[in-house]
Amino acid sequence: MAKPKTRFQCNECGAVAPKWTGQCTDCGAWNSLVETTVPSATSVRARFRAVAASDSTVTSLSDAKIDALPRVRSGSGELDRAVGGGLVPGSIVLIGGDPGIGKSTLLIQVLSSLATDGLRTLYVSAEESAGQIAMRAERLGLPRAALQVLAENRMERILSVCAEERPQALVVDSIQTVYTDWLQSAPGAVGQVRECAAQLVRFAKETDSVVFLVGHVTKEGALAGPRVLEHMVDTVLYFEGESSDRHRVIRAVKNRFGAVNELGVFAMTDRGLREVSNPSAIFLAGHEQPVSGSVIMVTREGTRPFLVEVQALVDGAMGGYPRRVTVGLDSNRLAMLLAVLHRHVGIATSDQDVFVNVVGGVRITETAADLAVLLAVMSSLRDRPIPRDLVVFGETGLSGEIRPVQSGMERLKEAAKHGFRRAVIPRANRPKGGLEDMQLKTVQRLAEVLDGLFD
Repeated sequence: MAKPKTRFQCNECGAVAPKWTGQCTDCGAWNSLVETTVPSATSVRARFRAVAASDSTVTSLSDAKIDALPRVRSGSGELDRAVGGGLVPGSIVLIGGDPGIGKSTLLIQVLSSLATDGLRTLYVSAEESAGQIAMRAERLGLPRAALQVLAENRMERILSVCAEERPQALVVDSIQTVYTDWLQSAPGAVGQVRECAAQLVRFAKETDSVVFLVGHVTKEGALAGPRVLEHMVDTVLYFEGESSDRHRVIRAVKNRFGAVNELGVFAMTDRGLREVSNPSAIFLAGHEQPVSGSVIMVTREGTRPFLVEVQALVDGAMGGYPRRVTVGLDSNRLAMLLAVLHRHVGIATSDQDVFVNVVGGVRITETAADLAVLLAVMSSLRDRPIPRDLVVFGETGLSGEIRPVQSGMERLKEAAKHGFRRAVIPRANRPKGGLEDMQLKTVQRLAEVLDGLFD
C-alpha cells in the first residue's frame, strides 16, 4: 500500500505548507508547523459512503441501554483505586511521571499479575532491550516465563505482532519513542505521537484490550507531546514523588470510567513498588515532642480521606523583599492567606520570609488546607506548638470567614481512627450528633480560631 501524502499545518492559525519551516509564513509563529497526513480522494469518498450507509439513529437518553462496565483486577489495589475500581477492557491508560519514578516497574508488576491470572499480556519496549527487562523482572522476583516482551519502536511491526499474539493487556513504553512509516518526522514529533496514539486507541477499541501508554514529561512536569494525546486516551495518570523519598503517589487527572483525583500510594522497595493501604500512617511525622510550625490536617483525594502534616517556617527577611515558598501547595494561595491574616487578625508578615511544606511529597490542591496553613504560620511566628492531638481543616474566605468543606464527617472519623481527640472545624461541618471521644471547636471567623491556641 502506498504511503499517504503528508503536509505541514500550523498549530496556531491552521495554515498549510508543503514542507517544514521554522516560522509560519501566515501568522509568524515559530516552531508551530507539524506534519499531518493528507487523505486521498478515494478514502474521502469511501468515508462519505460509509457515513451515508450507516444505520445510526437519534435516540433519547432515557431509551439508551446502560451496560455495566466489566472490571479486571490489575493485582494492585492502589492502581485499581486510581483508575476507578479496576481496568476496563477496551480502555487506554496514559501514565506520565519523572524519569526513574517507577512507571516501568509498576507496569511490569501489573502485567506479571495479569499473566498469572491467565490473561495474555505483551510488554512493548521501545527504549530497552528484552535482556534489560528480563534483568528488571529478575530483580523484582517476578516469574519471567509468563511475561511476553517485544523490543520494537516501529508501529506497523507492533500492530502486526499484536494481531498474532492477541494480547488482552498491552504496555507501550514509551509513546514518544514509537514511530510510524506514514510520517517522515523523527520519533517524538507531534505528528508521530498523535498518529501512533490514534492507531493504538483504534486497536484497543477493536480488540477490547487494555492498553497502557507510558508518556515522557517535560521539565515543567507536564506530559510531553501534543495536548490532544490526553484527549484521545480514556485515563490519564500522573506518578508523583521525590527521588529522595521512597513513597510514590499515582493520581488520576482524567478518567472516563470513574472519579478523577483518586489517589494511589506506593512505597518503593528493592522488590518493586509495594502498596500502602494506610497512607495517613506514613504522612504523619510522629514528633516525640510538640514542635512549633507543625499542624495536622485531613485532606481528601477522590474518595479517600487521609492525614498529612503541614509545616511552616517564618523567619526574618534578609533582603528587602520577603520570600513566599511553598512545596506541595499553591504559592499564590499562600500570599492570599497571609493578606487575610493581616487584614482581619492584624498579624503582619511583610518583613518575614514564609516557607510552607507538606510532608511526604503530597500535593494538596483543595482549599480545605487554608486553616492548617494559617495555624502553622502562626505557630512558627509565635514559636508556640500546636497540641499533638489536634487536627484542623477548613477554607478561609477573603473576608475572614471560615467556610465548610466537603465530607466533613469522613474527615473527622479518619482523624479519630488515628487517635486525634480535638479538632478545629468550620461551624457548618459540625456533626448533628457530635462525635464520640472527640472535642470539636467550631468556628465561623478566623479570629475565633486563634482564641485560646496561642494565648
